[in-house]
Amino acid sequence: MTKAPTETPLLPASQSTDLPSFDMLNRVARATMARSTNGVSPHAQAAAWFDWLSHISRAPGRQIELAMRALAFGNRLMKPSGTLSSDGAPPFAPEKSDRRFADPAWQKPPYQYWQQAFLAQEEWWRNATRPLRGQNSKSAARVAFMARQMLDGVSPSNIPWLNPVIVEQTLKESGENLVRGMRNLAEDIHRVLAREPTAPQSGFRVGHDIAATPGDVIYRNDLIELIQYKPSTPDVFAEPVLIVPAWIMKYYVLDLLPERSLVRYLVDRGFTVFMISWRNPTAADRDIAFDAYRTQGVMAALDAVAAVTPARKVHACGYCLGGTLLAIAAATMARDGDDRLATATLLAAQTDFSEAGELMLFVDESQVAFLEDMMWDQGVLDTRQMAAAFTALRSNELLWSKMTREYLLGEREPLSDLAAWNADRTRLPYRMHSQYLRGLFLENRLTGGRYAVDGKVIALKDVSIPLFAVATLSDHIAPWQSVYKLHLFTDNELKFVLTNGGHNTGIVSEPGHAHRYYHFATRSTGDRYVDAATWLAQVERAEGSWWQAWSSWLTDHSDPHRCEPPSMGSPSRGFAPLYPAPGSFVHQH
Repeated sequence: MTKAPTETPLLPASQSTDLPSFDMLNRVARATMARSTNGVSPHAQAAAWFDWLSHISRAPGRQIELAMRALAFGNRLMKPSGTLSSDGAPPFAPEKSDRRFADPAWQKPPYQYWQQAFLAQEEWWRNATRPLRGQNSKSAARVAFMARQMLDGVSPSNIPWLNPVIVEQTLKESGENLVRGMRNLAEDIHRVLAREPTAPQSGFRVGHDIAATPGDVIYRNDLIELIQYKPSTPDVFAEPVLIVPAWIMKYYVLDLLPERSLVRYLVDRGFTVFMISWRNPTAADRDIAFDAYRTQGVMAALDAVAAVTPARKVHACGYCLGGTLLAIAAATMARDGDDRLATATLLAAQTDFSEAGELMLFVDESQVAFLEDMMWDQGVLDTRQMAAAFTALRSNELLWSKMTREYLLGEREPLSDLAAWNADRTRLPYRMHSQYLRGLFLENRLTGGRYAVDGKVIALKDVSIPLFAVATLSDHIAPWQSVYKLHLFTDNELKFVLTNGGHNTGIVSEPGHAHRYYHFATRSTGDRYVDAATWLAQVERAEGSWWQAWSSWLTDHSDPHRCEPPSMGSPSRGFAPLYPAPGSFVHQH
């Protein structure tokens, strides 16, 4: 009888700490360079540009096409009648999500000409970076992304004398807006040089205004604190809810102001809610493995929840990376015959990474190795380096528009609970993040039948409990089409919800939030697969918050007979309340 093959380690042999001296020198050199590029591999960028230049230099048809487009675009811009077409509309329109030229002042000369000339350049480069026959598709996407980033930097909206909003505001205030802007810039430069954290936003104190739902920490280990929230109803559903947040940011994105807190919403509807709060790792935690987040996180929390609510199955919910981890944990539990889960809910969480959006553009062997060397040197992926990566994905909104508003118009970003949370960043351990990048992003092992836990491969198709999955329409981190691929790798009951909003704003979508809607449908066991585009074209649309749909779904999958709330913790089983929520880990910087 032959022995079943097991999966190879998530780190290559070259990642061993017993490195020859020359290899060590190579890593130190790359790590030093990576600090100046925020972990972006120069080779990954240069290779993409070389691939594009090589192919376009051997494509006379594309060259002629681009030359003709340039002439046509120039002719449109230089018409004596101005930049308007025969129907009165400008020939070049920004994308729907682009708000840089939304002010009516941009439709007046000469500003209209400048914005039209810029939009014509964007359109030309979109055509110039379309993939050519034989060209690597990822290289083409990288070049298109980098070209867009460079164009964003020279947009007339960023240049004071070309932006009518800035000109008008400067004249109106006699330059006071520029004085305030320079003061804002000086404060930000000082904070960066002094390596100070982002200034806290007054009115949003953790544990008082946000992350303030009453509860107790009932369990703590080296990686997590487990919060049990106090009931607010006389009776509760028998099945508790365990939430597994991502450890890329603090957990309380799901417990913001009371009226925007998903935790409080569940508690007020009779659910007993538990929440994992992850410890913020330091360089000393460099060797924490990805699977430790499963064993010391999800499984340890399940043990504590089982002690407080014995003989009750659990509704598990995972958000973003926490959802990916929950899917891995659920598949492992199914393989091992552990039936403690009643349902699983995945919020903006990917299980297949073959179409993981723009985050995948620079995930190749060169980029991952370069990033690994930087983390190997630091011990962690730093908060500023993560922030830079996410900012690059939405540079219009998160970089240039913000700089224009704060440094040229002199207006600080308005205070909000979500902005306060977004500024409260965490770090990622070297080993864990390296394994995550290689095993999931780079090699896509989970849906490729090559992801092993405890030496044996797991499969999502083993998960037989009902699933509820939420994706968001404008997600730059977990594109909804990627999240939708869960349909391909499971065959159980699956309710899929697609809500408007982004990765965070779509999830924090409380009832009463204006202009919210969602599409939804339920896939039953044995139903045939429907692709994402067809699914969206034929499913129902509902107005309002998806929270209400989820609460109803949880109710339908719970025991109809409610019971008395469980005690806070279980002292007799070793899970006595330690201290009030939100605990101590959430305050770590």
